[in-house]
Amino acid sequence: MEIELSGIQKAYQRKKVLKNVSLTAKQGSCVGILGGNGCGKSTLLSILAGVQKADGGSFFCDGEDLFKNTALRNSVLGYVPQENPLIEELNAWDNLRLWYDKKTLKQELDRGVLALLGIGAFLKVPVHRMSGGMKKRLSIGCAVAANPGILLLDEPSAALDIVCKEKIYRYFEAFKNGGGILLLATHDMQELALCDQCYILRDGSLTCYEYDGDIHRLAGILS
Repeated sequence: MEIELSGIQKAYQRKKVLKNVSLTAKQGSCVGILGGNGCGKSTLLSILAGVQKADGGSFFCDGEDLFKNTALRNSVLGYVPQENPLIEELNAWDNLRLWYDKKTLKQELDRGVLALLGIGAFLKVPVHRMSGGMKKRLSIGCAVAANPGILLLDEPSAALDIVCKEKIYRYFEAFKNGGGILLLATHDMQELALCDQCYILRDGSLTCYEYDGDIHRLAGILS
């Protein structure tokens, strides 16, 4: 599997948020999108996920434009937005049942992705009583129910504790090792270690960036 973003554009009134954004990513890789608040990272991911429409451009997966093939996009892509997408009144089990049949859910909780994310420990907890880490792990669990090959993640470990981050990173590594493609909008330095390639989104344009561990240099570029 290979994906290609080609010439993606988006403007709100007169402000151009995305200007001909293009990149490629191959099977088993993680791409990091860096940038300051309001630079357009979330907008880009929501467009790729089909939540918003681009003003122009294409999103190819193995040569097929996912902007034009909604059914294929829904089958190959999972999306975890920055905001909480869960139903607050339901517990973890009931949220998961919206995405999994009962047999598959039990299998995944026993030895699959949901076990890796540690979701079995809070199945009966209502979403409104969950910590941020629980909500994020559950959101990921719901997003990968259809075994997508592409996973879009908007700052997945923001404000999470070390234990939650470790569970999420362990899953990301397993996802990559299984041939999946991760597209990650991030501010987190630890997440950069997961990335095989990085890009900086600034003033609507995307440029390649090779992270060398110099956080001060990166902060200077982003400021």
